[in-house]
Amino acid sequence: MNNKFLFILFFLGISIGVRAQVPPVVEGANSSIRSTALTQKFLSPTRVVWKSDETGTQVKNAERILTPGIGQADLNSGTYLTLINGKDNKAGLILDFGCEIQGGIEIITTINNPNPAGRVRVRLGESVSETMSDVGVEGATNDHAIRDFVVQLPWLGRILVGESGFRFARIDLVDPDTKLEIKEISAALRYRDIPYLGSFACNDERLNKIWMTGAYTVHLNMQDYLWDGVKRDRLVWVGDMHPEVMTINSVFGDNEVVPKSLDLARDLTPLPGWMNGISSYSMWWLLIQRDWYYYHGDLNYLKKQKEYLMALLHLLESKIDKNGKEVLDGNRFLDWPSSENKEAVHAGLQAMMVMTFNAGADLCKILGDKETAKLCLATVERLKQHVPEMAGSKQAAALLGMSGVVKPEDANKEVLAKDGVHKMSTFYGYYMLKARAMAGDYQGAIDNIREYWGAMLDLGATTFWEDFDIDWTKNAARIDEVVPEGKVDVHETYGGYCYEQLRHSFCHGWASGPTSWLSQYVLGVNVLEPGCKKIKLEPHLGDLQWVKGSFPTPYGVLEIEHRKQENGTVKTTYNAPKEVKVIL
Repeated sequence: MNNKFLFILFFLGISIGVRAQVPPVVEGANSSIRSTALTQKFLSPTRVVWKSDETGTQVKNAERILTPGIGQADLNSGTYLTLINGKDNKAGLILDFGCEIQGGIEIITTINNPNPAGRVRVRLGESVSETMSDVGVEGATNDHAIRDFVVQLPWLGRILVGESGFRFARIDLVDPDTKLEIKEISAALRYRDIPYLGSFACNDERLNKIWMTGAYTVHLNMQDYLWDGVKRDRLVWVGDMHPEVMTINSVFGDNEVVPKSLDLARDLTPLPGWMNGISSYSMWWLLIQRDWYYYHGDLNYLKKQKEYLMALLHLLESKIDKNGKEVLDGNRFLDWPSSENKEAVHAGLQAMMVMTFNAGADLCKILGDKETAKLCLATVERLKQHVPEMAGSKQAAALLGMSGVVKPEDANKEVLAKDGVHKMSTFYGYYMLKARAMAGDYQGAIDNIREYWGAMLDLGATTFWEDFDIDWTKNAARIDEVVPEGKVDVHETYGGYCYEQLRHSFCHGWASGPTSWLSQYVLGVNVLEPGCKKIKLEPHLGDLQWVKGSFPTPYGVLEIEHRKQENGTVKTTYNAPKEVKVIL
């Protein structure tokens, strides 16, 4: 594993510490106190990417800013980063903090400044290109998080500003004929201090990096609530949560951020409303409830959902015509790349209705509602009377195959296995991989992961993106460099729908699908009974020689190793908590 990922693990793979209590004086003076589960740490920049002046006239001692700081101003004079503006020329530089983070910027000034010190413009970016942008141009925005702003610095002091998702920061001195001396610039990383209980390692380092990048992408989005993105879409989008929740199940285990976010969506959406205004997202809420219960076995939590869950099932049942065809209202949506293909959207919604009522039947049985369970199973049979076309859509084919409305083998052969990774998407890519696994095409899915998600890493990504098209790699510059002449700026050029150009989020939790997929189908962990009480180990190594890793259960970590033998068979060894029954 390279230094970049060791760096991430060092800062983020830390066990939970004891949280300090609120001081008694504060508690006595103000009883309205909101707590957070987040930790804050400070990262020094790893390199200077760009300077406005290479002569040393306006930007002096730039490399000095790479020295790790202590976060404290002092009375000493020394050799520090100095920015000098003339009448017309402005000084600035771009810093790289090594990997994408969620947080802000800390700046420490020196004694050799006027009082107050100068004003700086701070531009945070998920790519180098984004730090060189202006809001309102080429899609650059301050939506959801202010990532482009001007701030007055204190004389001989510290200031902590901003909160966004970024890897790069550009600092420019604003006013003409001014000089500014800076002792330290650090990135303030805010995150949940939780251990990576799940792990994955195999003889293909590319797959290892992809697994970890997916895990880290979701970790950054586990803020006070489970977000979609740390720059943009800092919101609870319920459908988008499903791949994130499956990653959390595989890496972090039980965490409050999931039920807290599910409950928020429920409480904000009285029926007959659809969560986030999207009918499929209410279905994803129910599917997440089923998966969360199977992985963690929290019956008390599930019982709290009973009233809403049963009413939602009855609402969904009313959105089926006499021929078994879904007639859902609200925003009819699967993902953005499929949104213009109305036949594909219908096919996907039809499949999702089948999946939802099958899950509903399971949950109703667990909750003791036999009548609604019977209704769910009867509804599944009604829905299966109508079999839509796959409409040439990998999104529709994946859901139809997963639901059993069409055979997974047919969905794979006719649509999913065609055209390589073309027409894949970051959100529904997870379901495309799952459908291929259900069709027995594990090697095809592994190849998709290497090519599609691996291509983002090849472009310099340290987190996975809101959307990606393999054609974007043609003559593309890396996102961690100033775009060379003749190369394509991926961030400024591509993206569509709500994420055009620089508005495009480069850290989106819905893109983490390979992490949970590799844990389930390559490491082979299949949960058969609620609370992980029974787990089947069924590895599919494809062209891999070995794989090992761990998986969090409510009773402790399950450790697993599979090695391919000379005769082609796979030898499995494992160490499981005594409460977990493992079958091979």
